[in-house]
Amino acid sequence: MKRYEALAADVEESIRSGVLQPGDRVPSVRHTIASRGVSASTVFQAYYLLEARGLIRARERSGYYVAAAVDKGRRVPPEPDLSSQPADASIAVDVSDRVFEILEASKTRDVVPFGSAFLSPLLFPLARLGQALASSAKTLDPWSTVDDLTPGNASLRRQIALRYLADGLHVHPDEIVVTNGALEALNLCLAAVTRPGDSVIVESPTFYAALQALERMGLQAIEVPTHPREGIDLAALARAIERHKPRACWLMTTFQNPLGSLMPEAKKKALVALLAQHEIPLIEDDVYAELYFGDKRPLPAKAFDTQGLVMHCGSFSKCLAPGYRIGWAAPGRHAKAVGRLKLTTTLGASAPAQAALATYLEHGGFDKHLRKLRQTLAGQQAPLAEAVARHFPAGTRATRPAGGYFLWVELPEGVDAIEIHRRALALGISVAPGPIFSASRAFANCLRLNYGHAWDARAEEAVVTLGRLAAARI
Repeated sequence: MKRYEALAADVEESIRSGVLQPGDRVPSVRHTIASRGVSASTVFQAYYLLEARGLIRARERSGYYVAAAVDKGRRVPPEPDLSSQPADASIAVDVSDRVFEILEASKTRDVVPFGSAFLSPLLFPLARLGQALASSAKTLDPWSTVDDLTPGNASLRRQIALRYLADGLHVHPDEIVVTNGALEALNLCLAAVTRPGDSVIVESPTFYAALQALERMGLQAIEVPTHPREGIDLAALARAIERHKPRACWLMTTFQNPLGSLMPEAKKKALVALLAQHEIPLIEDDVYAELYFGDKRPLPAKAFDTQGLVMHCGSFSKCLAPGYRIGWAAPGRHAKAVGRLKLTTTLGASAPAQAALATYLEHGGFDKHLRKLRQTLAGQQAPLAEAVARHFPAGTRATRPAGGYFLWVELPEGVDAIEIHRRALALGISVAPGPIFSASRAFANCLRLNYGHAWDARAEEAVVTLGRLAAARI
C-alpha cells in the first residue's frame, strides 16, 4: 500500500467509526503534513481518493469536510491491484467488426446505458451554448469560413491556449489545430508520425478507437502492462521500446478509458523523459482532463515536454458541447505536419460551432458548469460502485477513479463478458465488454460501466440483473 493509500485508509476508518462525523472538517493539508511526516502531494492524493469515493467534499478556500450523508455501512468492491499481463508481441489489429457490432446494438436510448461512451446530454449547458451560437452567428465574419479553415478560429485557439496557461503550460495558439472532435485530432497525430507497417505502443486495456485507428492505418499494436490505478508500467514500456522500436505511443495519462487510471505527476515526467530519450512521439489522449473530482486539474504529460514530442489532444465533447464536435491537437514539433493533414482531409471544423464556443468561453461560466458537472459525476460513481458490491458475485473487483465517468469491473474467472453483453442487451441493458479494449481480445471477464447518466431505480435494477447474469457463470 502506498503512503497516500494508507493515509486515505486511516481517514476512511475514522469516518466509518464515527470519529469524524458528517460535516466535520478533515485535518488540513498543512496539519497532516506535519503530523504524518508526508509530502503535500501525498496528502492531496489521499484526499482526492476519498473525494472520489464520496466520503469527503472540498469547500473553496476552506478545506475538506466529511460528506453530509456518509453511510457507515457503505461498502464498495475491492480494487483490482495487479497490472495487466499482455504478451510481449507486435500484433496485427482486427477489432473493428466486433466493436461496431457491440456499439451499434447499444445506441438506442431505450437501454440502460452502462455501455455508452458518452455522458448524459442533459448534463450540458445546451441553452447557454445555443445563445452563444445565435449571438456569434449574427456577427460571424463571412471571410472566417476561409480564414479559419486550418488551423481554426483564432479566438477559440486563444481560449484553449489560456486553459493551458492556467496550468502553467505555454502553448502558443499557432501550435493548436482545431479539429472535428478529439478523435480526428488523435488520428491526424497518428498519421503524421507513422507509416503502414509501423508499431505503436498502447495500454492494456486501451480505448477501442485507438485500436480501430491502428487497424485502419495498417499499424501493429504493442500492448504494454497497465495498472488500474496508476497507468502504464514504465519498466515494461522501456523493455517494449528496446525490443520493438515503436514509432509512437498512444496513451491516456489522465482518467484512462476504460480503467479510469491516473498517472501520478512524477510518473508522467518519467514517461516523457523515457520517450524523449528514444525520440518517440507521445500522442496524449486527454479528453477527460476537466472531469477531475479533486480541487486541481491533473497536469498532462505535455507539461513535462521540453522537446516538442508530446502531441496533446483535447476536446469539448466530454465536458461542454458533445454535439458540436470540436476538439484540438497541440502537436509540438509536429504541428505543421498535423495542420497539413487536416487541410488535405477535412479542411476545417464547423465555423459556427467554433465561434459559439469561443464566445461562450470568453464570457465565462465554463468553470462554474465544470464544478457542477464534476460534483454530479462523483455523486453518481458511489451508488454504482455500492450496487456492484451488493449485487455482483463474490470476487468481483472494481476501480475507484478520481475522475472521468467509467468503472472497470473485473468479474471472477470464468465469467464471459461478451455473453453478458448479449444477454443484458436482450433485457434492455448495455455494457461494454472487456475484449473490445484489447488487440489480443483479453479481459474476457471484465466490463466497463458508465456512471455518466442519472442514477435511479431503473439503473439499480439493471445492476441487479447484471449481477444475476454474472453469478450464473455464463
